[in-house]
Amino acid sequence: MSRIAPVITLNINDKVAATPSQNASAAPSKSTQRSLSGLAAWIYDHNVPFLVTSIGMIVMLLWAGSYKMTAPGAEGIIPLVSNSPLIWWHFKLFGPYVGSDIIGLTEITAAVLFVAGYFKPKAGVIGGLITTVMFFTTSTMLLTTPGATISVHGIRYMSNLGLFLFKDVISLGVSFYLICYFGYKAILLENRGK
Repeated sequence: MSRIAPVITLNINDKVAATPSQNASAAPSKSTQRSLSGLAAWIYDHNVPFLVTSIGMIVMLLWAGSYKMTAPGAEGIIPLVSNSPLIWWHFKLFGPYVGSDIIGLTEITAAVLFVAGYFKPKAGVIGGLITTVMFFTTSTMLLTTPGATISVHGIRYMSNLGLFLFKDVISLGVSFYLICYFGYKAILLENRGK
């Protein structure tokens, strides 16, 4: 029962209306609330969000970075890079294969920095800064790559290519999260040393 006294209201016919707690009967029960709170506390205590996002980011960067160092990987990103207002020059300067190798090495470097961040948090911050620039750049490709959206019955939708690119918007958010997480850990280590 709530510690706040229930407010009883009168309806038009001067009959007692339901209390707010009766109106909220669709709300979770106290035991469900405790279970949900307990689950949330366990997830927080065991650092699950950090582990899932950091390990997921590391695996994705290593996999994507190594794939970009293959001929099919390089050829697959030519339309993306060529139509980008931010890095269109990259392949003109280095060519598609060397240019793709540089992008792949950048992704692998960021992944290694995230792994190092587990032990030296400032390395994780640097990895996060690299991926922030990288994913900001690739997020803009959602707007500039032909075929990223399609029209169905007059409504614009993301195509499979658009959905593929949209994951970089989420990865941009993960990059910011990892900068914050590793930065906070670095501050704690610095304060412990004083």
